[in-house]
Amino acid sequence: MSTTATQLKPQPAVPGTYSPKGMLIDGKWVGSASGERFTVENPAKRTGIAEVPRAGVTDVDAAVAAAEKALPAWRNVVPRERGKLLLKIAEAIEARVEELARTIALETGNALRTQARGEAKLTADIFRYFGGLASELKGETVPLGEHVLSYTRREPIGIVGAIIPWNAPVMLGALKIAPALCAGNVMVMKAAEDAPLGVLMMADICQEFVPAGVLNVLTGYGADCGAALANHPKIRKLSFTGSTEVGKVIMRAAAERIVPVSLELGGKSPSIVYPDADEDWTVDGIIAAMRFTRQSQSCTAGSRLFLHEDIFDSFLKKLEKKTTALKIGDPLDEASDIGTIINNKQFTKVCKYVQDGMERADAKLVFGGLPPKTGPLSEGYFAVPTVFADRSNDWRLAREEIFGPVLVAIRWSDEAEAIRMANDSHYGLAAYVWTHDIGKGLRAAHAIESGWVQVNQGGGQTPGMSYGGFKQSGIGREFSLEGMLDSFTQRKSVTVNLAV
Repeated sequence: MSTTATQLKPQPAVPGTYSPKGMLIDGKWVGSASGERFTVENPAKRTGIAEVPRAGVTDVDAAVAAAEKALPAWRNVVPRERGKLLLKIAEAIEARVEELARTIALETGNALRTQARGEAKLTADIFRYFGGLASELKGETVPLGEHVLSYTRREPIGIVGAIIPWNAPVMLGALKIAPALCAGNVMVMKAAEDAPLGVLMMADICQEFVPAGVLNVLTGYGADCGAALANHPKIRKLSFTGSTEVGKVIMRAAAERIVPVSLELGGKSPSIVYPDADEDWTVDGIIAAMRFTRQSQSCTAGSRLFLHEDIFDSFLKKLEKKTTALKIGDPLDEASDIGTIINNKQFTKVCKYVQDGMERADAKLVFGGLPPKTGPLSEGYFAVPTVFADRSNDWRLAREEIFGPVLVAIRWSDEAEAIRMANDSHYGLAAYVWTHDIGKGLRAAHAIESGWVQVNQGGGQTPGMSYGGFKQSGIGREFSLEGMLDSFTQRKSVTVNLAV
């Protein structure tokens, strides 16, 4: 099945950013079969910056057919040769890292200096890391006796359907493309409708090095494109990053065909600060863990801050001083620390949470609040870092994933109670512990029900670590060798009778 190419409407070029050519299907840049397009918005200006095809069922069918055609030859490429191609992709991304970073900043609203440039560099590192792991796609021999040769093979699963979100789209796309292709799979990816441009640029670079059909990238909406991809009968593996609610839909679709899934979902991550850590370095760590410079649009945001009662007020004063000093502004401005919320829907949602907090009798607004309605920040979806103080872990703002810069600070006096509250969530993605007493820190880290716990640091993920969630925060692991083997290969046992 083929997709009919359509001419995309030209858009005014933003200097130093990527201009889309269409969707990537079978090594070609095409429009949607229907000819429909949609506009990608700059959230800092609330203006259109590009048009991309709106993919539907016909386009998904075409992309899957292209992937199916490319699979036999790609899976038979020597693994180390596949790895070499990924290393070349890493070098090509690195050569255009500034263009990629500016594109990310333009479409996501993430500030160039504090976020987008780091994401672009990490994307190159992800391809480089997995490119170096190609020779690790190996099995084992099993000692069943001298008359039997028994061994296992790691084989690719086949056509992978991947769906990614908008908060760190290029990095999250790379985390699916690089390990899947390294393992010999082919892929059909749906980019997030709010931020497809950086992913299309990454795909543009990839298709210079991999055969046509090995990687196909579609642009479209969840109902039109994502659902068709998740339910396609020839998709043999689903890899999804996004909300827990949509993750459940993906899992139900996979269950209909007994298709393996990898799910990296939401979080409501706790930070526990012990009384000996009332210091500036901890405050800096809380700001990093809360991902304030990413507008807290992160599944790992430490949005529940459990502060010991002895340091509660003094710590919040330090936090207010440092956080309010961060500059909110144009994501493409090197002076900006904080950019914008992704779109009007998410912006309105965050504002409603803030309004709920301001109307709660038991909550105290420590700093922040609703965004300004006049001035430069009113021109975009700019939210203000906001902190509420409360004794309860049971109210809405302390339990639901806001995906915006809203932090709830909660007092504690008993360590066991702090850990109980930290675990009192259906999420379990990340957590943070802050103390000079490494024994206490490690005991807390072991007791907290999260897939990733950091002690005395609040940084982001790095290639090589095993990253994923507990409970409703997901299934499977990413960023690591084991993530590639478990998520993108299947093990086959071969047993040979040598006595014949």
